[in-house]
Amino acid sequence: MDEEEHRQLTVVMTEISTKMQVLLDKQDELASNISKIKEAVYNPDQGIYARLTNLSGRIDQIEKWKNNNSKILWIVVTGGAGLALTTIWQAIFN
Repeated sequence: MDEEEHRQLTVVMTEISTKMQVLLDKQDELASNISKIKEAVYNPDQGIYARLTNLSGRIDQIEKWKNNNSKILWIVVTGGAGLALTTIWQAIFN
């Protein structure tokens, strides 16, 4: 093996070593990100499932509030319509 081949082989080995180090760094970063995702999803107090459960409870409360307000609105509208009809009836026949 002459000097030029030895130099080329050294350059290639250096490139391979550098690329392997980059791959190892990216693998460590990926493992860290996966750990963070698992913690965010499965943490029972602050994870996504806990947030969804809390959000579901809030939605149920809002739906109950909306249903109650709809009932009250129908009562008020019906009462107002009744009063208007009574006023018109009295104005016409009295």
